[in-house]
Amino acid sequence: MTVPNEAATSIRTPHLLIALKDATLSGFVAFGLFFFLIGLRSEQGSTGALEISTRFQTLALLVAAVFAGTFLRTLAFGRGPIPIAGAVPASVTDFLASAGRFAAPALLIFALLVPVLFYQNRYLLDLGILVLTYVMLGWGLNIVVGLAGLLDLGYVAFYAVGAYSYALLATHFQLSFWICLPLAGILAAFWGILLGFPVLRLRGDYLAIVTLAFGEIIRLVLLNWQSLTGGPNGISSIPRPSFFGLPFTEAEGSFASTFGLEYSATHRVVFLFYLILALALLTNWVTIRLRRLPIGRAWEAMREDEIACRSLGINTTTTKLTAFAIGAMFAGFAGSFFATRQGFISPESFTFGESALVLAIVVLGGMGSQLGVAIAALVMLGGFELFREFQLYRMLVFGGAMVLIMVWRPRGLVSTREPSLRLDDGKAAAQDAK
Repeated sequence: MTVPNEAATSIRTPHLLIALKDATLSGFVAFGLFFFLIGLRSEQGSTGALEISTRFQTLALLVAAVFAGTFLRTLAFGRGPIPIAGAVPASVTDFLASAGRFAAPALLIFALLVPVLFYQNRYLLDLGILVLTYVMLGWGLNIVVGLAGLLDLGYVAFYAVGAYSYALLATHFQLSFWICLPLAGILAAFWGILLGFPVLRLRGDYLAIVTLAFGEIIRLVLLNWQSLTGGPNGISSIPRPSFFGLPFTEAEGSFASTFGLEYSATHRVVFLFYLILALALLTNWVTIRLRRLPIGRAWEAMREDEIACRSLGINTTTTKLTAFAIGAMFAGFAGSFFATRQGFISPESFTFGESALVLAIVVLGGMGSQLGVAIAALVMLGGFELFREFQLYRMLVFGGAMVLIMVWRPRGLVSTREPSLRLDDGKAAAQDAK
């Protein structure tokens, strides 16, 4: 006769009490976080003095929502991870996998038709240009972070180098956009190599701190070198791009008069849209081609295990430098486009927030995934615009969405960490040859 284990027969805490305990703890944490952010509000009174008003009703609703959500989550799934994979039927996952194959062509066709469908809507055209700019930046940073596995928090520095390179070359030497564009990319790649040398031995958090410092150094140099960069006043009157020498103006010999069209300011916006679309597609094409080359496989090998990569005889020095240089080059291209589109640049346009936004696009979309980065840029930039009227809750909703995605999809919306070359494929090819 077996003697029952004392631990097995002891009275355990009911699952309902565990859920109440977790929900109460989450409620207290939410109260502490939201009390000063939501519960109190500073306003300027009629006398000019600062007055503090309370919004305890909104605070109570948020705390109650956190309490209820934690309670239901713990009651349904326990304290462990949520079994999403088992909860989704196989038919649904198969449908999503098949639909994902058509997502990239569908997005490309939609992007090509945006100026045609929304020609009269200047707001949507500008938003499309902004989204494509961040898609290009995300694809450039994806080379460094997603493929090479190097955490870069100062990517905006190369963006700024490209923008200021174009602005200075165009205003001081009267060079056209098509000449300044490759020069800006080359200069940004040069600065990428300069950043790569000091961080060859650094990894993880230390690499992130150094790249963050590099981005701040570039911003402070642009802010204080007034004789060259204009300091906080920036650079204005930056020349606009032309269509093979045809300016988008009302004068004779312009784009509209040459093609017999009625002048419209939208012509330049449409041209800028297709220009950034072409630059983004060029970035995508080069990245896909590089992934199939030995340098791309070296990036992926270094991302997975740098020590094993070095033991195989791969030169990690050149591998890191090429990742920084190529990623910085595409940031320089995007920066030159930003300068010619805005016509004015200043150091305030290249803060750490820009680097954080691009990095969030890469991480949420899926490191190493080109399609995921494009979807994440569309969702994040479009989401910012949808919540523009809710200034108080916009960042709160954005932060909550990021937390949920990182909990449910730790590798991003479209997680692809698959290597470009498989050993099984080589074996199958060898068997076929025999």
